[in-house]
Amino acid sequence: MIEMKDVLKKYSNGTTAIRNISITIDQGEFVYVVGPSGAGKSTFIKLMYREERATKGILTVAGYNLVKIKNRDIPYLRREIGVVFQDYKLLSKKTVYENVAYAMQVTGKKQREIKKRVMEVLDLVGLKHKVRVFPSELSGGEQQRVSIARAIVNKPKVLIADEPTGNLDPENSWEIMRLLDRINSQGTTVVMATHNSTIVNTIRHRVIAIENGRIIRDQAEGEYGYDD
Repeated sequence: MIEMKDVLKKYSNGTTAIRNISITIDQGEFVYVVGPSGAGKSTFIKLMYREERATKGILTVAGYNLVKIKNRDIPYLRREIGVVFQDYKLLSKKTVYENVAYAMQVTGKKQREIKKRVMEVLDLVGLKHKVRVFPSELSGGEQQRVSIARAIVNKPKVLIADEPTGNLDPENSWEIMRLLDRINSQGTTVVMATHNSTIVNTIRHRVIAIENGRIIRDQAEGEYGYDD
């Protein structure tokens, strides 16, 4: 599903963020990406949905070669990848329903299909009763659940979550984690960058630890703990 081989990312200012990483993430896996600030986690994640382009190496996600992909094909790639951000990135002037529906509208889906699917995912995240509410009227946890609904509404093969609990209190963080686990159990590959060692050590999954742009540890689910 995700394959990196000797991937290097060097920015124009001379900073090398990712140093010759090789790794495979299989369909249906749940993987945590951990490491200190500045370690290269964000770049590692951004390479996967082509927010950043690798300088060198081979990077394949959902069948797309992200090193050689043409700009016109990036929207098609992103139909296969859902992304959840720490700061939600919801459209403030659109309702909960409209925020989620928009992700389907841009792919040209029919209105009947959009309505059915949007209500399905809002039911999954527990917000079916908030369809007409605007983001500003929601709690942080609710906003993140809308963000997740939007990310999965097109049934992506991969869900990438960049610090999805970073702005949330512990109660809401656990709620988001239970939701991500449920999505993963339905077959979606989940890759989650996080600083939260409590979550990593409680809800056990594979852990990829990055430091100074290199993978320093790749541990199987439940192998041993992570200390941030």
